[in-house]
Amino acid sequence: MARPKSVFACSACGGHSAKWGGRCPHCGAWNSLVEAASPPQSARFGGLAAPSAVQTLAEVEADEVPRLETGIGELDRVLGGGLVQGGVTLIGGDPGIGKSTLLLQALARLGQARPVLYVTGEESAAQVALRAKRLALDVGPVRLLAEIQVETILAVMAAESPQIVVIDSIQTVYSELLSSAPGSVAQVRECAAQLTRTAKSRGISVILVGHVTKEGALAGPRVLEHIVDTVLYFEGDASSSFRLIRAFKNRFGPVNELGVFAMTDKGLRAVSNPSALFLSHHDAQVAGSCVMVTQEGTRPLLVEIQALVDPSHAPVPRRLSVGLEQNRLAMLLAVLHRHAGIACFDQDVFVNAVGGVRITEPAADLAVLLAIVSSLRDRALPAKLLAFGEVGLAGEIRPVQRGADRLREAAKLGFTHAIIPKPNQPRNDIHGLTVYPVGRLEEAVAYCRDAS
Repeated sequence: MARPKSVFACSACGGHSAKWGGRCPHCGAWNSLVEAASPPQSARFGGLAAPSAVQTLAEVEADEVPRLETGIGELDRVLGGGLVQGGVTLIGGDPGIGKSTLLLQALARLGQARPVLYVTGEESAAQVALRAKRLALDVGPVRLLAEIQVETILAVMAAESPQIVVIDSIQTVYSELLSSAPGSVAQVRECAAQLTRTAKSRGISVILVGHVTKEGALAGPRVLEHIVDTVLYFEGDASSSFRLIRAFKNRFGPVNELGVFAMTDKGLRAVSNPSALFLSHHDAQVAGSCVMVTQEGTRPLLVEIQALVDPSHAPVPRRLSVGLEQNRLAMLLAVLHRHAGIACFDQDVFVNAVGGVRITEPAADLAVLLAIVSSLRDRALPAKLLAFGEVGLAGEIRPVQRGADRLREAAKLGFTHAIIPKPNQPRNDIHGLTVYPVGRLEEAVAYCRDAS
């Protein structure tokens, strides 16, 4: 067995040094360093997993994971049904977007039935209490700790035995095992590992609040996202009262789920019908507008795509998209020219997804091109029309996932006509919705020209 590595402890201040010296490097006392054996490094991580015997996969009992519902429907949807006992959730977002507000609202509801603990490292206890008073929350049962040392936090967790703990935020917490400043890569990784180890061993649901960089990614080491079980991102425009929370990783549920909230003077309020947020309400049909159905996890959302095509006065026409991939826009314009005979090489093209939503799936291709053609010709598309489908480089309209769910959502909101890929044609008619399946881009453009 390897001999434990020796360190030297100061009898005056308790500080440690890797090598012996006549004077303590911390307090300056002379002849105060005495040898002490430090525990092996493997002991720090011994509690991550209990020793277990090898067994076959068939012998493992796979039980349903019990959920702790937060009482906030949109948050439970993104989490996959609620918090999981022993699960660690990381939530990130821009400063002031509402992370602390949402978690305080959730703890106020959860605290009515089970012990909860809110650990604040960025705000004082008085500031948290002031926010709770402003939101008119019943936070009587919520236990509050203003602390940034992880060893103290773990000791309080052991004494209080909470079922749910919020750490706001992980970038402010530090460990005495490391000499680096709070927020450094080593500190964030070490503190997250210790909190995760405690959560797994004691069955505590831990929620970590994380900072984001100016590019929008979670600050700190990328390994932080691998340590936790669930990663949520808070999105939203500072000029808008609506907030979106999206799951990018979830070991206990589906990913890419989307929750929609509205920021009010009483905190964040769940939006039950988010499709209404992403649709403009025009008094009459306008050119350059087409509605599509995007799939966010298990939820279909109707989003209005707006396009503006204007003659260019620059040597290189502008191509700008908001909420959609800009490189894909240039590719779609080339397909429109090649296979539909509609050229935009001398036009500035601007495309926007209404409501600040970001669409990453190619199902928006057909709606984008129809909105561009409508704006170029200055002719509005037929009322109550929607379109979705991926456009290939050969001009074909390719199918998308869960086409029937998208059509049912559109019919529920009063849409009467839909241009869709042929493979997505439903087997059974959908009441109130007339479907026009197309196989080529020129077919869809010709239908809109004849119908408008």
